[in-house]
Amino acid sequence: MSSAGMGAQLSKLMLGLLLVIGLIFLLAWLLRRVQQLNPRGTQVIKLISTQALGPRERLVLVQVGGEQILIGLSGGRITPLHVMQEPVHLPDAEPANPEFAQRLMELLGKDHKDKP
Repeated sequence: MSSAGMGAQLSKLMLGLLLVIGLIFLLAWLLRRVQQLNPRGTQVIKLISTQALGPRERLVLVQVGGEQILIGLSGGRITPLHVMQEPVHLPDAEPANPEFAQRLMELLGKDHKDKP
């Protein structure tokens, strides 16, 4: 009788585990749906470009409304450095951080050297 009781407990455990995993997938699906309802293109603050200066220091160009602001980030400090008189326009095809894109391509084994 104890093996039948153990089998029933094991089946309840597996059923509970499957329900929890199913709930996780359902919540992930719902989260993706909700994020699609609020497209990122309608944000007021946009990251235009970023440049690392050191391990904890970087320059960030952000656009707020029609203004572009150059911001310095370092060790817990955010300092506005300059408000651009004329907005900087980047080509749409160029990524915001080309060093990251290049490094990612190298790690994936799709270096530009492989292209004819």
